[in-house]
Amino acid sequence: MARKATSSSASKGRKRRERPDRRPRKLVCYFCTEKIDYIDYKDAAMLRRFLSDRAKIRARRVTGTCGRHQRELAIAIKNGRELALLPYTGLQSDSR
Repeated sequence: MARKATSSSASKGRKRRERPDRRPRKLVCYFCTEKIDYIDYKDAAMLRRFLSDRAKIRARRVTGTCGRHQRELAIAIKNGRELALLPYTGLQSDSR
């Protein structure tokens, strides 16, 4: 299938400029700042902060956790799911 050429600014080779006053906020690891040594799988309220609305584990770039704590967090969430403290799936609407 052939695509039609459009007259958008992207096809003319122009680059989109970032606004200099709009810098993304530097995320810092929650567990490092709070000096938490052990991520407890029984603390469901804290672990829910790192789950999406569909109960997926949020990525490091979204939450700002460091690599070490992201690995521990994933294990704690999986343990919490196994004991039914956390959901495997989020709330589903019946849209059939």
